[in-house]
Amino acid sequence: MKRLLIVDGHAYAYRAFHAIRELRSPVGQPTNAIYGFIKMLGKLRGAVQPTHLMVVWDGGLSAERVAALPAYKAQRPAMPEELAAQLDEIAQYLAAAGLASFCGEGIEADDYIAGLAERAVAAGLEVVIASSDKDFMQLVRAGIGLLNPNDKSEKVWGAAQVREKTGVEPAQIVDWLSLVGDSVDNIPGVPGVGPKTAADLLGQFGSIANLYERLAEVRSQRIRGALALSEAAVRRNQELVRLKDDLPGAFNPAELVERTPRIEVLAGLYRRWGFRGMLAELEASSGVEDRQAVLL
Repeated sequence: MKRLLIVDGHAYAYRAFHAIRELRSPVGQPTNAIYGFIKMLGKLRGAVQPTHLMVVWDGGLSAERVAALPAYKAQRPAMPEELAAQLDEIAQYLAAAGLASFCGEGIEADDYIAGLAERAVAAGLEVVIASSDKDFMQLVRAGIGLLNPNDKSEKVWGAAQVREKTGVEPAQIVDWLSLVGDSVDNIPGVPGVGPKTAADLLGQFGSIANLYERLAEVRSQRIRGALALSEAAVRRNQELVRLKDDLPGAFNPAELVERTPRIEVLAGLYRRWGFRGMLAELEASSGVEDRQAVLL
Protein backbone atom coordinates (compact mmCIF):
# COMPACT_ATOMS: atom_id res chain seq x y z
CA MET A 1 0.00 0.00 0.00
CA LYS A 2 1.31 3.43 -0.93
CA ARG A 3 1.28 5.58 2.18
CA LEU A 4 1.64 9.36 2.46
CA LEU A 5 2.90 10.79 5.75
CA ILE A 6 1.94 14.47 6.14
CA VAL A 7 3.81 16.26 8.92
CA ASP A 8 2.58 19.46 10.57
CA GLY A 9 5.93 21.26 10.35
CA HIS A 10 5.49 24.11 12.81
CA ALA A 11 3.88 21.83 15.39
CA TYR A 12 6.88 19.51 15.39
CA ALA A 13 9.41 22.35 15.26
CA TYR A 14 7.84 23.90 18.37
CA ARG A 15 7.72 20.51 20.03
CA ALA A 16 11.41 19.89 19.31
CA PHE A 17 12.39 23.39 20.45
CA HIS A 18 10.75 22.94 23.84
CA ALA A 19 11.79 19.31 24.28
CA ILE A 20 15.51 20.14 24.06
CA ARG A 21 16.20 23.23 26.09
CA GLU A 22 19.76 23.99 25.04
CA LEU A 23 21.89 22.83 22.12
CA ARG A 24 24.26 24.93 20.01
CA SER A 25 26.61 24.52 17.09
CA PRO A 26 30.38 24.96 17.43
CA VAL A 27 29.93 28.68 16.63
CA GLY A 28 27.05 29.18 19.08
CA GLN A 29 24.10 28.89 16.69
CA PRO A 30 20.97 27.42 18.38
CA THR A 31 20.34 23.93 17.02
CA ASN A 32 17.94 22.35 19.53
CA ALA A 33 14.90 22.57 17.21
CA ILE A 34 16.89 21.29 14.24
CA TYR A 35 18.23 18.31 16.14
CA GLY A 36 14.89 17.48 17.76
CA PHE A 37 12.98 17.85 14.49
CA ILE A 38 15.34 15.49 12.65
CA LYS A 39 15.08 12.91 15.41
CA MET A 40 11.27 13.17 15.62
CA LEU A 41 10.92 12.93 11.84
CA GLY A 42 13.13 9.86 11.80
CA LYS A 43 10.97 8.23 14.45
CA LEU A 44 7.81 9.07 12.49
CA ARG A 45 9.22 7.60 9.29
CA GLY A 46 10.23 4.46 11.13
CA ALA A 47 6.78 4.02 12.63
CA VAL A 48 4.70 4.85 9.55
CA GLN A 49 7.00 3.49 6.82
CA PRO A 50 5.73 5.97 4.21
CA THR A 51 6.35 5.69 0.48
CA HIS A 52 5.49 9.39 0.16
CA LEU A 53 6.10 12.28 2.56
CA MET A 54 5.36 15.99 2.84
CA VAL A 55 6.19 18.46 5.60
CA VAL A 56 3.75 21.38 5.55
CA TRP A 57 4.47 24.79 7.08
CA ASP A 58 2.15 27.66 7.97
CA GLY A 59 2.23 30.51 5.47
CA GLY A 60 0.18 32.93 7.56
CA LEU A 61 -3.41 33.30 8.67
CA SER A 62 -6.39 32.85 6.40
CA ALA A 63 -7.67 36.30 5.40
CA GLU A 64 -11.23 34.94 5.36
CA ARG A 65 -11.02 33.68 8.92
CA VAL A 66 -9.48 36.90 10.22
CA ALA A 67 -12.22 38.90 8.47
CA ALA A 68 -14.88 36.72 10.13
CA LEU A 69 -13.20 36.92 13.55
CA PRO A 70 -10.49 39.59 13.94
CA ALA A 71 -9.35 37.95 17.19
CA TYR A 72 -8.69 34.65 15.39
CA LYS A 73 -5.36 33.31 16.77
CA ALA A 74 -4.52 36.86 17.87
CA GLN A 75 -3.60 35.74 21.38
CA ARG A 76 -0.69 33.59 20.23
CA PRO A 77 2.73 34.90 21.27
CA ALA A 78 5.34 35.60 18.64
CA MET A 79 7.60 32.72 17.70
CA PRO A 80 10.77 32.69 19.84
CA GLU A 81 13.63 34.27 17.90
CA GLU A 82 15.90 31.29 18.46
CA LEU A 83 13.27 28.96 16.95
CA ALA A 84 12.58 31.24 13.98
CA ALA A 85 16.31 31.27 13.24
CA GLN A 86 16.28 27.48 12.85
CA LEU A 87 13.36 27.04 10.44
CA ASP A 88 15.38 27.80 7.31
CA GLU A 89 17.99 25.32 8.50
CA ILE A 90 15.32 22.64 8.90
CA ALA A 91 14.14 23.41 5.34
CA GLN A 92 17.73 22.91 4.13
CA TYR A 93 17.85 19.56 5.88
CA LEU A 94 14.59 18.42 4.25
CA ALA A 95 15.84 19.39 0.79
CA ALA A 96 19.16 17.59 1.32
CA ALA A 97 17.39 14.53 2.73
CA GLY A 98 15.17 14.30 -0.36
CA LEU A 99 11.95 15.06 1.53
CA ALA A 100 9.25 17.35 0.15
CA SER A 101 8.02 20.42 2.03
CA PHE A 102 5.55 23.20 1.31
CA CYS A 103 4.83 26.69 2.59
CA GLY A 104 2.42 28.99 0.74
CA GLU A 105 1.95 32.64 1.58
CA GLY A 106 -1.42 33.23 3.23
CA ILE A 107 -2.16 29.50 3.36
CA GLU A 108 -2.65 27.92 6.76
CA ALA A 109 -0.95 24.56 7.08
CA ASP A 110 -4.20 22.95 8.25
CA ASP A 111 -5.99 23.83 5.02
CA TYR A 112 -3.17 22.65 2.79
CA ILE A 113 -2.91 19.40 4.73
CA ALA A 114 -6.67 18.86 4.33
CA GLY A 115 -6.51 19.42 0.58
CA LEU A 116 -3.42 17.25 0.20
CA ALA A 117 -4.97 14.41 2.22
CA GLU A 118 -8.18 14.38 0.17
CA ARG A 119 -6.32 14.39 -3.13
CA ALA A 120 -3.95 11.65 -1.99
CA VAL A 121 -6.82 9.37 -0.96
CA ALA A 122 -8.53 10.01 -4.29
CA ALA A 123 -5.29 8.95 -5.98
CA GLY A 124 -5.22 5.66 -4.07
CA LEU A 125 -2.80 6.52 -1.27
CA GLU A 126 -3.30 5.82 2.41
CA VAL A 127 -2.72 8.98 4.46
CA VAL A 128 -1.35 9.49 7.97
CA ILE A 129 -1.35 13.04 9.36
CA ALA A 130 1.18 13.66 12.13
CA SER A 131 -0.11 16.46 14.37
CA SER A 132 -1.62 17.15 17.78
CA ASP A 133 -4.07 19.69 16.30
CA LYS A 134 -7.61 18.55 17.12
CA ASP A 135 -8.96 20.18 13.94
CA PHE A 136 -7.59 17.24 11.97
CA MET A 137 -10.02 14.86 13.65
CA GLN A 138 -12.63 16.11 11.16
CA LEU A 139 -10.61 14.50 8.34
CA VAL A 140 -10.41 11.02 9.85
CA ARG A 141 -12.13 8.36 7.78
CA ALA A 142 -11.26 5.30 5.74
CA GLY A 143 -7.86 6.03 4.24
CA ILE A 144 -7.00 8.98 6.53
CA GLY A 145 -5.59 8.45 10.01
CA LEU A 146 -4.14 10.78 12.63
CA LEU A 147 -0.91 10.21 14.53
CA ASN A 148 -1.04 12.39 17.64
CA PRO A 149 2.36 12.86 19.33
CA ASN A 150 0.58 13.45 22.65
CA ASP A 151 -0.86 9.93 22.55
CA LYS A 152 1.65 7.69 24.32
CA SER A 153 0.15 4.60 22.65
CA GLU A 154 1.59 5.85 19.33
CA LYS A 155 -1.44 4.43 17.51
CA VAL A 156 -2.74 5.93 14.29
CA TRP A 157 -6.17 7.25 15.20
CA GLY A 158 -9.23 6.15 13.32
CA ALA A 159 -12.89 6.90 13.94
CA ALA A 160 -12.92 4.80 17.12
CA GLN A 161 -10.20 6.90 18.75
CA VAL A 162 -11.95 10.14 17.73
CA ARG A 163 -15.18 8.88 19.32
CA GLU A 164 -13.31 7.87 22.47
CA LYS A 165 -11.64 11.27 22.73
CA THR A 166 -14.63 13.49 21.94
CA GLY A 167 -17.82 11.44 22.15
CA VAL A 168 -18.73 12.26 18.54
CA GLU A 169 -18.04 10.96 15.04
CA PRO A 170 -15.31 12.54 12.89
CA ALA A 171 -18.06 13.98 10.66
CA GLN A 172 -19.40 15.84 13.71
CA ILE A 173 -16.09 17.36 14.83
CA VAL A 174 -16.72 20.70 13.10
CA ASP A 175 -20.05 21.07 14.91
CA TRP A 176 -18.57 19.84 18.19
CA LEU A 177 -15.73 22.38 18.08
CA SER A 178 -18.15 25.10 17.00
CA LEU A 179 -20.14 24.56 20.19
CA VAL A 180 -17.18 24.05 22.53
CA GLY A 181 -14.89 26.65 21.00
CA ASP A 182 -11.13 26.42 20.65
CA SER A 183 -8.94 28.40 23.03
CA VAL A 184 -5.84 27.56 20.98
CA ASP A 185 -7.31 29.41 17.98
CA ASN A 186 -9.08 32.03 20.16
CA ILE A 187 -12.51 30.87 19.01
CA PRO A 188 -15.15 31.33 21.75
CA GLY A 189 -17.73 28.61 22.28
CA VAL A 190 -21.19 28.66 23.79
CA PRO A 191 -21.02 29.69 27.47
CA GLY A 192 -21.69 26.69 29.69
CA VAL A 193 -21.34 24.15 26.87
CA GLY A 194 -18.31 21.96 27.44
CA PRO A 195 -17.09 18.92 25.52
CA LYS A 196 -19.49 16.45 27.16
CA THR A 197 -22.55 18.70 26.82
CA ALA A 198 -21.69 19.35 23.18
CA ALA A 199 -21.32 15.62 22.56
CA ASP A 200 -24.65 14.93 24.26
CA LEU A 201 -26.38 17.58 22.15
CA LEU A 202 -24.94 16.20 18.92
CA GLY A 203 -25.80 12.67 20.03
CA GLN A 204 -29.41 13.77 20.42
CA PHE A 205 -29.77 16.10 17.43
CA GLY A 206 -27.03 14.91 15.06
CA SER A 207 -25.91 18.32 13.84
CA ILE A 208 -25.98 22.02 14.60
CA ALA A 209 -28.52 22.52 11.83
CA ASN A 210 -30.92 20.07 13.48
CA LEU A 211 -30.14 21.44 16.93
CA TYR A 212 -31.28 24.94 16.02
CA GLU A 213 -34.31 23.68 14.13
CA ARG A 214 -35.40 21.81 17.29
CA LEU A 215 -33.97 24.15 19.92
CA ALA A 216 -37.16 24.00 21.98
CA GLU A 217 -36.42 20.31 22.65
CA VAL A 218 -33.25 21.11 24.62
CA ARG A 219 -34.23 20.20 28.17
CA SER A 220 -32.00 22.61 30.10
CA GLN A 221 -33.39 26.13 30.05
CA ARG A 222 -29.94 27.52 30.79
CA ILE A 223 -28.30 25.68 27.89
CA ARG A 224 -31.22 26.45 25.59
CA GLY A 225 -30.89 30.16 26.35
CA ALA A 226 -27.11 30.14 25.84
CA LEU A 227 -27.51 28.36 22.51
CA ALA A 228 -30.12 30.88 21.35
CA LEU A 229 -27.92 33.86 22.24
CA SER A 230 -24.86 32.25 20.60
CA GLU A 231 -26.42 31.07 17.34
CA ALA A 232 -24.67 33.62 15.13
CA ALA A 233 -21.32 32.87 16.77
CA VAL A 234 -21.81 29.11 16.45
CA ARG A 235 -22.60 29.34 12.74
CA ARG A 236 -19.57 31.59 12.27
CA ASN A 237 -17.46 29.06 14.17
CA GLN A 238 -18.44 26.35 11.71
CA GLU A 239 -16.79 28.33 8.93
CA LEU A 240 -13.73 29.05 11.08
CA VAL A 241 -13.23 25.43 12.13
CA ARG A 242 -14.04 23.69 8.85
CA LEU A 243 -10.81 23.02 6.94
CA LYS A 244 -10.64 24.11 3.31
CA ASP A 245 -9.65 21.26 1.05
CA ASP A 246 -10.25 23.00 -2.29
CA LEU A 247 -6.78 24.44 -2.76
CA PRO A 248 -5.69 25.27 -6.31
CA GLY A 249 -3.02 23.40 -8.21
CA ALA A 250 -2.51 19.91 -9.56
CA PHE A 251 -1.66 16.95 -7.36
CA ASN A 252 1.33 14.88 -8.46
CA PRO A 253 2.11 11.96 -6.11
CA ALA A 254 5.51 11.49 -7.76
CA GLU A 255 6.67 14.78 -6.25
CA LEU A 256 6.10 13.37 -2.75
CA VAL A 257 8.16 10.20 -3.19
CA GLU A 258 11.18 10.17 -0.89
CA ARG A 259 14.20 10.94 -3.09
CA THR A 260 17.80 9.82 -2.73
CA PRO A 261 19.45 12.03 -0.12
CA ARG A 262 22.42 14.19 -1.07
CA ILE A 263 25.02 12.70 1.23
CA GLU A 264 27.67 15.40 0.84
CA VAL A 265 25.18 18.19 1.52
CA LEU A 266 23.82 16.39 4.58
CA ALA A 267 27.34 15.80 5.84
CA GLY A 268 28.09 19.49 5.46
CA LEU A 269 24.99 20.46 7.41
CA TYR A 270 25.71 17.98 10.21
CA ARG A 271 29.29 19.23 10.34
CA ARG A 272 28.17 22.87 10.60
CA TRP A 273 25.65 22.06 13.32
CA GLY A 274 28.06 19.84 15.24
CA PHE A 275 25.88 16.72 14.97
CA ARG A 276 28.75 14.23 15.11
CA GLY A 277 26.48 11.29 15.96
CA MET A 278 24.37 11.93 12.87
CA LEU A 279 27.56 12.26 10.81
CA ALA A 280 28.70 8.84 12.00
CA GLU A 281 25.30 7.30 11.21
CA LEU A 282 25.35 8.90 7.76
CA GLU A 283 28.79 7.47 7.05
CA ALA A 284 27.75 4.01 8.19
CA SER A 285 24.51 3.97 6.18
CA SER A 286 25.97 5.46 3.01
CA GLY A 287 28.92 3.09 2.76
CA VAL A 288 31.47 5.89 2.56
CA GLU A 289 34.92 4.32 2.76
CA ASP A 290 36.84 7.34 4.04
CA ARG A 291 35.13 7.88 7.36
CA GLN A 292 37.45 10.67 8.42
CA ALA A 293 36.57 12.68 5.31
CA VAL A 294 32.94 12.70 6.41
CA LEU A 295 33.51 13.26 10.12
CA LEU A 296 36.05 16.06 9.88
